[in-house]
Amino acid sequence: MIGALKNWTDQFLGRGGASITVPVLDGALKSNQMLEDAEVFAQLKAPEDLATDGDSVFVADGMRVLRYDALADGGAAAEAARFDRPVTALACLAGGGLAVALDGREVRIAGGPHDGRRWEGADGRAFLSVNAIGAASAGRILITEGSRTQPQERWKHDLMERGHSGRAIELTLASGAVREIAGGLAYAFGACLAGSGPDAEIWVCESWRHRVVQCGGARSGRAVLDGLPGYPSRIAPSPGGGYWLTAFTLRTQLVEFVLREPAFRKRMMREIEPEYWVSPALNSGNHVLEPLQAAQLRTMGVVKPWAPPRSYGLVIRLSPEGLVRYSLHSRFDGKHHGVVAAVECRGRLFVLAKGCQRVLRLTVADAERSLQA
Repeated sequence: MIGALKNWTDQFLGRGGASITVPVLDGALKSNQMLEDAEVFAQLKAPEDLATDGDSVFVADGMRVLRYDALADGGAAAEAARFDRPVTALACLAGGGLAVALDGREVRIAGGPHDGRRWEGADGRAFLSVNAIGAASAGRILITEGSRTQPQERWKHDLMERGHSGRAIELTLASGAVREIAGGLAYAFGACLAGSGPDAEIWVCESWRHRVVQCGGARSGRAVLDGLPGYPSRIAPSPGGGYWLTAFTLRTQLVEFVLREPAFRKRMMREIEPEYWVSPALNSGNHVLEPLQAAQLRTMGVVKPWAPPRSYGLVIRLSPEGLVRYSLHSRFDGKHHGVVAAVECRGRLFVLAKGCQRVLRLTVADAERSLQA
């Protein structure tokens, strides 16, 4: 009763969950050109995810997984594995081998001591949109399923339907056991084990609630990082401590407003093609029918880097406690947008900008020195 009254009050006053305000990029999130100026390590056809075993970088590209030498020039890749369906998530296992999600509907182990192990559902419900895999301790892996109603490629539909059916799941490699850690998430997209030993926590990215949340344990539901200015995607540990968190684009007041107008939103979904919706995108500026192309975005015919972004590139460096240390950006007038994965290998940060189908490479030490200057 109290919760319902609070929701009604928030909607009436336009505050809380009904507010359309968006946090600004300031402080540790102040915009820069680090991602836009980064080296283009590889140009691919259908990249989806990144992983590393500490020596090499693995890229899920369509139905294959490619392996790159982290220190070599980009372009030269060996095919590590090939499957009969697109790979939608990827992780390297500590004991050898790869964990992959195929078309969002199956998780399979390829290589290593558990080669051939597979899962197609959890708690009697088949997988539909597995979008991230993270390694856990003691022979376990963590996976996230964005939505129980929409496949991965229809993520815009899940946002516009105000979806909250995502879940985080733990899989045991040796026995094949499955345990659902959390459900009812507003598009779960990325998970990792934070810390070690009995005090280790499981952090899950919840895109539509713009936060990283702890799932499982005594403090389940605690927001590790809340009120983000973007939609978080995958999260990966850094060898030096802390984490790399990606956001596939930024929030805008216009999208927040549309999400709170059900009549307009339903008519838009019914009458307009998804690529022209007033919604976030992995890339933009490609067609005259896209929304917002006039004075909101341009001055004297030039795209403004500070304009309300339909697409954007963002990587956030987190401390071991989950605090924002610094961030790397490709602003609205750039091209390295739709960042969905980042992994660190041999002192280099590899970033997957899905919007332009590129893998970028930066030297972590150089990036930190540049941002501190």
